[in-house]
Amino acid sequence: MEHVVAAAVIDARGIVTAWSEGARQLTGHSAAGAVGRAATELLAEELPPLPARAWSRPVVVRHHDGRPVTLAVTGCPVLGPGGEPTGWTLTAERPPAPEPTLAGRAFQQASMSMSVFDPRQRYLRLNEVACKVMGVSEDVLLGRHFPETVEDAEHSRGFNWHLRHVAETGRPVRYESFTGAPSLNREHAWSIEMWPVRDESGEVGGVALAAFDSTEQYLSRQRLALLNEAAAAIGTTLDVVRTTEEVVELLVPRFADFACVDLLDWVLGADEPPPAPEGEVVLRRVAHGSVHEGTPEAAVHLGGTDTHPPYSPPARALREGRAVLSQAGEPDFLCWLDERDARAPEGRRLRRGVHSMISVPLRARGTTLGALVAIRIGHADDYEPDDAVFAEELASRAAVCIDNARRFARERTTALALQHSLLPRGLPGQAAVEVAHRYLPSGSTAGIGGDWFDVIPLSGSRVALVVGDVVGHGIPSSATMGRLCMAVRTLADVDLPPDELLTHLDDLVTHLAGYEEGGDDVAELGATCLYAVYDPVSRRLSLAAAGHPAPAVLLPDGRVELVRMTPGPPLGVGGLPFEAVELELPEGAVVALYTDGLIEDRDRDIDRATSELCSALTAPAAGLDALCDTVLKAVLPEEPGDDVALLLARTRALGADRVATWDVEPDPAQVAATRQAATEQLTEWGLEEAAFVTELVVSELVTNAIRYGEPPIQLRLIRDRTLICEVSDGSSTSPHLRRAHAFDEGGRGLLLVAQLTQRWGSRQTDRGKTIWAEQLLEPR
Repeated sequence: MEHVVAAAVIDARGIVTAWSEGARQLTGHSAAGAVGRAATELLAEELPPLPARAWSRPVVVRHHDGRPVTLAVTGCPVLGPGGEPTGWTLTAERPPAPEPTLAGRAFQQASMSMSVFDPRQRYLRLNEVACKVMGVSEDVLLGRHFPETVEDAEHSRGFNWHLRHVAETGRPVRYESFTGAPSLNREHAWSIEMWPVRDESGEVGGVALAAFDSTEQYLSRQRLALLNEAAAAIGTTLDVVRTTEEVVELLVPRFADFACVDLLDWVLGADEPPPAPEGEVVLRRVAHGSVHEGTPEAAVHLGGTDTHPPYSPPARALREGRAVLSQAGEPDFLCWLDERDARAPEGRRLRRGVHSMISVPLRARGTTLGALVAIRIGHADDYEPDDAVFAEELASRAAVCIDNARRFARERTTALALQHSLLPRGLPGQAAVEVAHRYLPSGSTAGIGGDWFDVIPLSGSRVALVVGDVVGHGIPSSATMGRLCMAVRTLADVDLPPDELLTHLDDLVTHLAGYEEGGDDVAELGATCLYAVYDPVSRRLSLAAAGHPAPAVLLPDGRVELVRMTPGPPLGVGGLPFEAVELELPEGAVVALYTDGLIEDRDRDIDRATSELCSALTAPAAGLDALCDTVLKAVLPEEPGDDVALLLARTRALGADRVATWDVEPDPAQVAATRQAATEQLTEWGLEEAAFVTELVVSELVTNAIRYGEPPIQLRLIRDRTLICEVSDGSSTSPHLRRAHAFDEGGRGLLLVAQLTQRWGSRQTDRGKTIWAEQLLEPR
């Protein structure tokens, strides 16, 4: 561009008196049209009063064609005889003139956008990058306000505010902006710095700015922020479906217009992972999301399956184990879209506007779980390699969370199946109590606990009621619960009193703990247990506890009392005694045994929960089953944090008409009389068909007591669901079953008893022992 210098003279009244050819070239006004006119008529803005000294500033004049033209004007006063200004000589040139200096060339060739504005926010100078960003040449912008040159009014206001702020305060500013530009087809991030430009007197004569395109850094920070957010947002629950939903919620709309998570079928079940898929891949849609309401792009409904051919991006991602980028126009991508949209119902087709896609395999611990797909439709930018790196990192974290949820679900299912297999499925028939029970597994992330309950028939029509809780959760706790449950049944079969049974059980837990640790130290393996024995003949309940809550008793008159007892330490502590408590109960009393999950929680007061339990037991209910449901509904929170076992037992009583007792003198002659008394009692009960076997049993057991036992000797017959014959004596020595040899004179009595009765055994008592035998009253 030719360098043109203009000159003009203005008198003291502001009238143009001289006009050069250069002035005509720069403004389009001829000398005839300019001389004699007021200088203000040629300006596009109002100027402040001219100082009585030399000055230099940018001035916007109005070109002859009406457009504003910014000129760099230098003014020099013309002085009269007395030194007063009589006019001004003005020289002007088109800014910027070609830069002859190295600094000027550095400004023009800078790699960032640089501009200079006057105090009224009009362009004075732009470098090459700034012109490229604006999409026009410098001539078009010079002298124009910035808001006139952009379409983004919101960004224009912010930018103008900063320009004005720097011009008014003289202080530089630095800020970041994310917006578009006239020549750019997408929004960019800019790091902008503005600073004041001062003249020789220190006055602010303009504002300079430098804008650095920081889009890549901005996007990198955005991706890093998403990854940081993913650490907290994904995997908040150990639920596979909810975890996949969290992944989609994180991606849409910030990273994708549509995203979905499709998993292999085995992930949602309890199966072991099959070999890696080859060829055609069938995935099940678990979660998807879209910027559009109703997710119209989803050709597959939630829970449905989608078949991907080998060439499709998701199948390639699973096969290659890496992210696959697909862009509009690529043959494989177009083929997949055609095949997919051919199967999609109308209104659910991706074709419209889709231009970029990322397919990422979900792999955790070397196992492929499924695929994550992200698609851009309305988003202007295509996915780039950096986006693929981000997607792989996010998919890796998400896959671990999904696999954790899968493993938890599988372990929970296994532990629950194990626990249900160990808990009593159908409680055995007995006449001592009527029972109802409930078991609720915990829904917390800790897993299934080790709660259990049991009802064990004992000799003499008695029954044992058991509840227990193993420390910890998961399969180990369920397995330990199974061991203890079987141990309690074995010890109950020996007919030990509650306190002695808990002592033996405590030794077992201690041994198990030492075994788990290889015998070096006792591990943190413990449990609580409550063992109670109810005798319907005496109506006495004997119970002892090892670190377990005391049961509640609902009496027939409607009163509810907690059993006053001193619970011993939890099982596994060792070395401390257990104390048994006995109480007599009226017929029809309800004993409530439960685990601590019913009344204990970190957010609940245990005394208040116990009071709620007692109140719930008094609620009217149609049977024990209904009462169980009433108690759970009234006492449990909405989401209990621990397993709950509840066992309700309503007591029954065997009256004097069903029990017969005789004291026997230690004389062999009494055997016949005792046998006769038993036969007569059976006749009175209408059980004549059992007389023959009963006579043999009574003869054998009474004879053994007289010969080998000690007084006092007592015979008792109990008519229950079975006919029970009990012989007690004062000796603690129990008989043993053995097979007699051919020439032995004795040793066949107990063998005969064992063959003729359903079962037999012995139990220790406070005064000696009791030998008992049971006969079925119905045909076998």
